[in-house]
Amino acid sequence: MSPVTDHGTAKAVTGETVPVRATVLREGHDAPCVGAVLHAPDGRRHGLWEMHLLAPGTDRYGTDITLPHEGCWTFAVEAWADPFADWQRAAEIKIALDQDTELVLEEGARLLDRAARRVPRRPDLARAAAVLRDRSVPATERLARATAPDVLAHLAEAPLRDLVTRTGRFPLTVHRRRALVGAWYEFFPRSEGAVLDGPDGRQRSGTLGTAAKRLPAIADMGFDVVYLPPIHPIGFSHRKGPNNTPTTGATDTAPAGPGSVWAIGSHEGGHDAVHPDLGSIEDFDNFVAEARDHGIEVALDLALQCSPDHPWVREHPEWFRVRADGSIAHAENPPKKYQDIYPLDFDTDPEGIYAEVRRVVRYWMSHGVRIFRVDNPHTKPVELWERLLGDIAATDPDVVFLAEAFTRPAMLHTLAKVGFHQSYTYFTWRNTKEEIETYLRELTRDSAAYLRPNLFANTPDILTEFLQRGGRPAFEIRAILASLLSPAWGIYAGFELCENAAAAPGSEEYLDSEKYQYRPRDWDAAEATELTITPLLRTLNSFRRAHPALQELRNLQFHSVDHPEMVCFSKRLAKAAENGRDDTVLVVVNLDPHRTHEATVHLDMPALGVAAGETCTVTDILSGETHRWGKTNYVRLSPDFQTAHIFTVTRDEATP
Repeated sequence: MSPVTDHGTAKAVTGETVPVRATVLREGHDAPCVGAVLHAPDGRRHGLWEMHLLAPGTDRYGTDITLPHEGCWTFAVEAWADPFADWQRAAEIKIALDQDTELVLEEGARLLDRAARRVPRRPDLARAAAVLRDRSVPATERLARATAPDVLAHLAEAPLRDLVTRTGRFPLTVHRRRALVGAWYEFFPRSEGAVLDGPDGRQRSGTLGTAAKRLPAIADMGFDVVYLPPIHPIGFSHRKGPNNTPTTGATDTAPAGPGSVWAIGSHEGGHDAVHPDLGSIEDFDNFVAEARDHGIEVALDLALQCSPDHPWVREHPEWFRVRADGSIAHAENPPKKYQDIYPLDFDTDPEGIYAEVRRVVRYWMSHGVRIFRVDNPHTKPVELWERLLGDIAATDPDVVFLAEAFTRPAMLHTLAKVGFHQSYTYFTWRNTKEEIETYLRELTRDSAAYLRPNLFANTPDILTEFLQRGGRPAFEIRAILASLLSPAWGIYAGFELCENAAAAPGSEEYLDSEKYQYRPRDWDAAEATELTITPLLRTLNSFRRAHPALQELRNLQFHSVDHPEMVCFSKRLAKAAENGRDDTVLVVVNLDPHRTHEATVHLDMPALGVAAGETCTVTDILSGETHRWGKTNYVRLSPDFQTAHIFTVTRDEATP
């Protein structure tokens, strides 16, 4: 049965097409009738969707349903016998063989009598029963008249249903569309407008006001979520310098560099404060309002950790683990040490910590934040998230939580099941054709009922080797894949400039990482160079908005390509609501950022909404070229010219 999870609830968003699947068995030779029943959040029955046999001999039935609005829905599967349909199948065989003809026709007449009693306003059923008993009419004609379209239509309105069985109701939580669909852009407000060499020789932070000046450009690229790393005061103790180097001599009045934004808290405040260098809470409110005016939502980082200077350390020393020498344990992932960060010990005072976390989340909600990106949720108790996300959903179901959990698959999936709306994934490291196809099949089929992937192409922590060595084509390839494979995707600032300098060979850390220092960028100068891929990002996000098929997760279909460096996939939404026509997108990507490749693409035409043997017209949004494609097609893609085809697909009229 699907969509059903072993913990928590299956998920959908408003307007999403959700496949319902069930294995249904019936003894004997007659086939069962199967339907999916949907109940609205108020408990009322919303409708019955007929389920069809997916493949002969499998006993596997399915249908697709669409959820009209948010709330806690339920669905069930019903199965029943249709005695008239069973009779019709048998009658057609027996009458052709002249076996028990009059007996068979009388049995059919009695079924029509029964149906007529249930629907007295349909005299056609009674007349059809009389015809079956009229021996002056040939048997084959009596059968034909009793199974005519008008009779079957009346029976469909009030079908005879015997042996009805039902499953229990299964939960299906429907969220707002942002929980599935969105283009995310991450940037550090302190870098926007920062001065590295002021008149007094000191560096100066950018502010929320200067950061807001970047919003029009972000909106112009088509991003609709801006994710801000922590904006809170930063600790002074053990503050880290450039490239995560330890610094000395930091004081409250003379800090050694801006420090890591994830070392949260100082005498200036904790998780419910804005860093004074960035401005005030009123400045944050203005930033949120400015973003909203540009069609952008603000996502805020929720990092449950603190610096040694955080008020929590002084007010709640019991919230931290004390080592044998009496010192508080700092964060570490041997051999790495993070002396500037204290992790919380959630076992010492779970109720007290929970109350404080809930207070902090609701505080930022009161200032317009409806999306939270949660830092390392896999290092905190799962029970905390299940309780917190349930608590928030009970009063504010529009609030979305994204799990930043690059961790073991079991934990990644568990966090999704207990309530996280979206999840980071391993896509960042899936580069080969086999890796991409295998992993995306898993994300769009196996776990799609509860885990919604957000395919970030890079993060401040992750600059993959593929991006380091592939140049501009590598950034184009990853942007095309991330934005078109999943309804939700994202980049970290600098991606559009193809920044690819690593801290050291074999490292995925950025050189001069923005996590530890200001990194102002001259956007105007950068956009004037040939390195920027801003026009491509603008095209991709505009294309995503224009095509409902790209806003679905479960409709991904891979097609065969006879080259290991090329991948082909499509997404189709039958009868898209906007125009009443199928919306179909077809993409072919050269995965090699260094070399040109030629290949033959073998299309599954029915997956494109085109009958086998027919052709379709494909129009490339990158080149503007139009071609007629059939089942087998030649492609040549070059990283120096065009690394992908992004096609809209139109079915050609059948040739007479």
